[in-house]
Parts: sequence; structure tokens; C-alpha cells
Amino acid sequence: MSMMKIGYDAKRIVRNGTGLGNYGRTLVNDIAQQDRQLDLRLYAPDKGRDELRGQIVAQDNVSFCYPHDSALPFSKAWWRTKGIVKDLTRDGVQIYHGLSGELPFGISKTNIRSVVTIHDLIFLRHPEFYHWLDTKIYTWKFLQTIKEADHIIAISECTKRDIMEFGNVDESQISVIYQSCAPRFKKEEVRGKKEEKRYILSVGSIEARKNILLAVKALPYLPDDLQLIIVGRHTKYTDEVLDYVRKHQLEHRVKILHGVKNEELPDLYAGAEAFVYPSLYEGFGIPIIEAISTGLPVVACTGSCLEEAGGPDNLYVAPDDAEGMAAAIRQMLRGADGREARILRSQTYIRRFEGQNVAQQVLDLYHQLLY
Repeated sequence: MSMMKIGYDAKRIVRNGTGLGNYGRTLVNDIAQQDRQLDLRLYAPDKGRDELRGQIVAQDNVSFCYPHDSALPFSKAWWRTKGIVKDLTRDGVQIYHGLSGELPFGISKTNIRSVVTIHDLIFLRHPEFYHWLDTKIYTWKFLQTIKEADHIIAISECTKRDIMEFGNVDESQISVIYQSCAPRFKKEEVRGKKEEKRYILSVGSIEARKNILLAVKALPYLPDDLQLIIVGRHTKYTDEVLDYVRKHQLEHRVKILHGVKNEELPDLYAGAEAFVYPSLYEGFGIPIIEAISTGLPVVACTGSCLEEAGGPDNLYVAPDDAEGMAAAIRQMLRGADGREARILRSQTYIRRFEGQNVAQQVLDLYHQLLY
């Protein structure tokens, strides 16, 4: 493995504050720490956001690479789609890893081995949540990418099944390697945020697929002093949630926070009594791992991979069952029988998602592809 040169698609690393960005930053940091003899090159169309780029730990074996002619119209998109192949070849990259479901066209015609991580195929499983044109574009990119890839990483068994079904990909071409959450979510690293009220927490994009309205509808069945804090970007669905809140006079019980910084999240998690994640469909559900890491029990929904992420000691309800959601939350509030034991067993369960374990699995895959 000595001096292996690995390239990464770093667009999301420098531009995305959550989701795909967190996946890339955590994985690269863990791999860099796992083997300091590796030469890791992060290929991004531009420098992106300083605070996100700065989350990559400065190490001698990690460097960023950018296109030379990025001032021309559409040049960044073209470079990432195809032009990057020339740079990868020039730099002597041995393995290129597409961290966000994409690979450049033509890489399969080089000596560079390619790996792609596919997080989900929700646009195929639930196209109703996407504009029809976006669905067409995403589908085309997916089908092109699996033609280019030497191997595919699926972040869950659920995603693996979807890749096999929609892409007609042989099982031998896919490895399930779970993602891990950042070390800042470790229970011993956080203190808990002081809020005026008791609260349960939900973190994620506020969109219809995430189904946060189910948790809002559960509130009338829960103690009146219990608040729901929702963290996420404002969308049209947020307005729908707020309309429901006003109509049912729940303003005193629902708090929506936008623009919460990454470093503020762990304490917000740790101050809650439980975490709710009522999403209709996910590729994995990293907020569940973050919540468990900070010492929270989780209530989520059935139907995708959330049981796979949270394990058998958390609770899962149908995505349209508000009373069932409330009943499950009551079992997770402080003082509920068995709550602490559930948390401890869940923290044991999620050790399989810890950074160095995940990093070693990815490194083992690189080694298999090269040697």
C-alpha cells in the first residue's frame, strides 16, 4: 500500500455542508490518518467554501487539485465530467474514487482503477419527490457511472438492492461499506445544549420525503412541556409544516432552526431527550448514527434502511402513523423503563460504523483492485 496515489472527487467536500460533503470529509480524514504513506489528492472544480475545505485535516499526504482553465463558461462542469481524466493520468493517480455517485466519462479506458460510492437511488425508487427532468438526468448519470466503475460501494444493503434492481448490476461488483459520523459526535466530546424546554430533535433537509410533519402530528399525544426542534434548510415543505403548526396552535411546541453550524450540532443533539427521523426513504440515515453517538435513543420509520442504521434497540413506526410515533417517543423519553439500556446496546451496535473500521474496509477494497 506504500505510496499508493488515490484521487477523489472533492466537489461535495468543498461545497456541501451536510450529507455527501460530510461523508467525503470524514472518509478522507480517516483514510489519511489510517495510512500516512498514501498520497491523497482531492480534485475539486474550485476552492468552494473555506470553512468546509478547512474541515479536511491538514496533513502532508493530502492535497487539493483544481482545473487550470476554470474561468471559461461551463469549464468546471466539463472538467469534472470528462476533462479531469487527463489530469488524473498526468498525476499518476492509480485509483479514483467518486464519492458522490459520479465518475468522469472515459476513465474506464485508462489504466486508472475506479470506485464509486452510491448513496441512494431515491430518484428511481420515489421519482414523485423530484422534478421529472432531474429524474431523467440523475438516471442517465447513474447508468453511465456504473458502466465506468470497476467497483461500486453501496452505503447500505438497501442501496445495494436498489443498484442491483435498477442498474442490473451483478452482486459481485458491489461492496456494502457503511459510512461513519465525525468524531465530534462522540458522547464524551459533547456537553448538551441548554434549552428552556425539554425537547426532542430532528436533523435533516426539511422536505416532503423527510416527512417531519409526522413528528409534528405526534406532539398532541405527548406531554405538553415537550418541544420538537427541527434543524434544516428552509424549503416549500417548511411552509407546509409551519401552516400546520399555526392551524393546530402548536407554535409553542415547534422550533425550526436554519443555518446551524456543524460544530454546534453535537451539543444540540446531546441536550435532547430523543431523536426522531420519520423519513419515508433513505440510502442510510447518518443523523441516526450521530444521535446514537451522542447518547440519544431514536424513533424512525419503516420502509427503507433506517432499521439497518439504528439497529434493533431503537423503535420504528409506519410513516403515516402519528399515534404510533407518539407511543414510540414516550418509550424513549427520560425516565422511561429500559431507555438507558437501549442507548447502551445501540452504541455497541453502531461501532460497526466507526471511522477507522470504515476507512480500513475502503483501503482493503483499493488494495484488491490494484493487487
